[in-house]
Amino acid sequence: MNQLNLFVELTRLKKPIGYMLLFWPCSWGLTLGYDFSSSLNIYFFYLLLFFLGSVLMRSAGCIVNDILDRKFDKKVFRTKDRPIASGKLSVKLGIFYSGLLCFVAFLVLINFNSFTILIALASMPLAFSYPLMKRYTYWPQLFLGITFNYGLILGWTSINNEINFIPLIFYFGAIFWTLGYDTIYGFQDIKDDEIIGIKSTSIKFKSNPIIFLYLCYTIFASSLILVGFLGEFSKLYFVSLIMIFLQMYYFQLKKFKQNSPSTCLEIFKSNNFLGILVFLILLIGKLF
Repeated sequence: MNQLNLFVELTRLKKPIGYMLLFWPCSWGLTLGYDFSSSLNIYFFYLLLFFLGSVLMRSAGCIVNDILDRKFDKKVFRTKDRPIASGKLSVKLGIFYSGLLCFVAFLVLINFNSFTILIALASMPLAFSYPLMKRYTYWPQLFLGITFNYGLILGWTSINNEINFIPLIFYFGAIFWTLGYDTIYGFQDIKDDEIIGIKSTSIKFKSNPIIFLYLCYTIFASSLILVGFLGEFSKLYFVSLIMIFLQMYYFQLKKFKQNSPSTCLEIFKSNNFLGILVFLILLIGKLF
């Protein structure tokens, strides 16, 4: 039971916000590319596969992150008790767990078409090199955005064996969504990060983050509008976008306080609700 508890703690399974933020872009891409005049069986089956893949790959990513960051984690109050940083679990066992999770994720992946399998495998070096970026650049959140929203492309290609401008525009916008919410998340640890030399957009824009955050969210909002026009979505889709804009600009950015870690965490977690909203509004645009 002790090993099981350590595994759950290591993979953050009790913190679903991580794998849900990985899953929502997958669901967006799938919904964007799916022909709802055909059977829904494949749609729901693929949603399940993407959910399982998100849980598995996020869990594996957490382990790799903890292995690479174990020396830094020891110096940060919020992360010093993580299993690998605290020595409760060995690096070798962590590598084994990560490999096992990746293998199971591969069994999920092979249910898709060859094109999706190929581009998913091509993203693996990027996914596992992300934890190193905070050592060399102030833009690790940008790399996270590229990685975390890659599922949007996979969702599209699982239905279509080609990529056009619509999913690419959406993917570009979603990257800035992640860049925004993870910058907010980074303000929780900014004091410790500055002391130990870790870089982030939170540190880069700490003197005036709100302008940068508004820019990130506005790019994401613009992508949603453009995708609606290119996809010839219904008028109800554009009306429904108001709920997303309210969630981003009023319930997130207006309440943002960079010196309040609890507020930053609350805003970060609210992006799960935003992910649900985008998913539902895409369905509205496609069905009505």
